[in-house]
Amino acid sequence: MKVAEDQVVEDDAAYLDEESFFQNTDLLQKHGINMADIKKLKSVGICTIKGIQMTTRKALCNIKGLSEAKVEKIKEAAGKMLNLGFQTAFEYSVKRKQVFHITTGSHEFNKLLGGGIESMAITEAFGEFRTGKTQLSHTLCVTAQLPGEDGYSGGKVIFIDTEHTFRPDRLRDIADRFSVDHDAVLDNVLYARAYTSEHQMELLDFVAAKFHEEGGVFKLLIIDSIMALFRVDFSGRGELAERQQKLAQMLSRLQKISEEYNVAVFVTNQMTADPGAGLTFQADPKKPIGGHILAHASTTRLSLRKGRGEMRIAKIFDSPDMPENEAMFAITPGGITDAKE
Repeated sequence: MKVAEDQVVEDDAAYLDEESFFQNTDLLQKHGINMADIKKLKSVGICTIKGIQMTTRKALCNIKGLSEAKVEKIKEAAGKMLNLGFQTAFEYSVKRKQVFHITTGSHEFNKLLGGGIESMAITEAFGEFRTGKTQLSHTLCVTAQLPGEDGYSGGKVIFIDTEHTFRPDRLRDIADRFSVDHDAVLDNVLYARAYTSEHQMELLDFVAAKFHEEGGVFKLLIIDSIMALFRVDFSGRGELAERQQKLAQMLSRLQKISEEYNVAVFVTNQMTADPGAGLTFQADPKKPIGGHILAHASTTRLSLRKGRGEMRIAKIFDSPDMPENEAMFAITPGGITDAKE
């Protein structure tokens, strides 16, 4: 009987977690917060109770029309509605069951990642040009829409393009490989072109609002590439500190969005030649840009490099739960597939 009761408690917890993923800020009305203030929160992309918990008091005070007293009241109301304290590892493991994986199109690559691109996490792929970063992004646009393993139902995708490399025709070719309708695939991808690092940050407010508006419909956010605009907008050592600060804020926002709405975030990154590497006799003098800020913010880091012909090699560079391994994959007209030896 005890086991049955535990099972019920566990099921209830899972149900409550599903609910708490999308606890709307409108619920604050029950705690005496007026609608005008709730609209102000939504205007900056804070649409859930969890979103309030993830925002500092200082940031909330910067919202036009919110005084310190109001912010305190909002924080207090949000605190009553969410469990802000500790939970056991077992309770957290139940919550982690909601994590899903999006297939990359290659079995070997999926195996390397423990099933595919993980939700509630930031996966970063870096490499030189022509190593398959953009091709992987295009393939994920299609595979994210297909039902997958472990009950994954498929969903819509948001693509933020900073390098002007997004090509809808590539999606058509990849859709042919998976025998899905072209127009339906293209309809399910929301595309935005970012022109400055500030614009890129503003687009994340829109992303948060969209994820909330269509709760549970969107499964993947792609940014190709994360650093390109920061590289242009901030130049030289003098602006490095400010650049890293802005980058840290953006990555923090991405991490919060992925956890708040249970979506996978996939970002690509560029490489730089390290001029000092020649003195230390490093085998590979190139390294990903973004420094330690980006290195720590990414949950899983993938290093991509070129092999023979269409072959590419992916290596786990950093991951909290996967060993450092390599996998071969190939780039074909139908996107990313297994390498044929």
